[in-house]
Amino acid sequence: MTTTFPIEGGCDCGTIRYLMTTKPLIVHCCHCRWCQRETGSAFVLNAAIESDRVENLGDSPVIIDTPSDSGMGQKVARCPKCYVALWSHYAGSGGLTKYVRVGTLDQPDLIPPDVHIFTSSKQPWVVIPDSMMSFEEYYDLRQVWRRESLDRLTILKPKIDAYRNSLNKES
Repeated sequence: MTTTFPIEGGCDCGTIRYLMTTKPLIVHCCHCRWCQRETGSAFVLNAAIESDRVENLGDSPVIIDTPSDSGMGQKVARCPKCYVALWSHYAGSGGLTKYVRVGTLDQPDLIPPDVHIFTSSKQPWVVIPDSMMSFEEYYDLRQVWRRESLDRLTILKPKIDAYRNSLNKES
C-alpha cells in the first residue's frame, strides 16, 4: 500500500489537529504490559517519527509525565479538553521524536504496523500473521528498519546524543 503524505490526525473533540508530513521511521505494534495498561487495550500502534515532521495545526496538547517500564518515564501529549493521547516522547530521544498514536490519524488504515514487539506478553487471542515481523522483546534496528529510516536516524543521532548528554549533566 502506498500512502501519500502529508496526512492529518487529531483528537476526538477536534481541539488538537496535526499533520504528519512524511512517512514515519517505523510503525510498532507494541504488546508490552505497560502499553496495554496505558491504552486499556491489547496493544498500541505507534508511528515513530522525527518531531519536526509533525506540524501542529491548532492548539497545543498538554504534556503529562507518565511512568514507563524502563524507569525513565515518558511524556504523553494529550488534548487538554478530551484527554485523548496523541503521541509520546520517550526518554531515549526526548522531544526530538514523537511516537504518534496511529489511531489518532484521520485514516489510520493508511499506516499499518511494520513490526510487532514484546509479543512475549501479547494477549493469547491476538493472532499475528506469519508474514508479519515479530519479536518477543525488542530488536536490532539495522535488521528491521528500512534504509531510508536508518539514514534519517543517522542525521538525528547527533541531536539525540546532545540531548542525552544534557540529561547526564543535570544528574
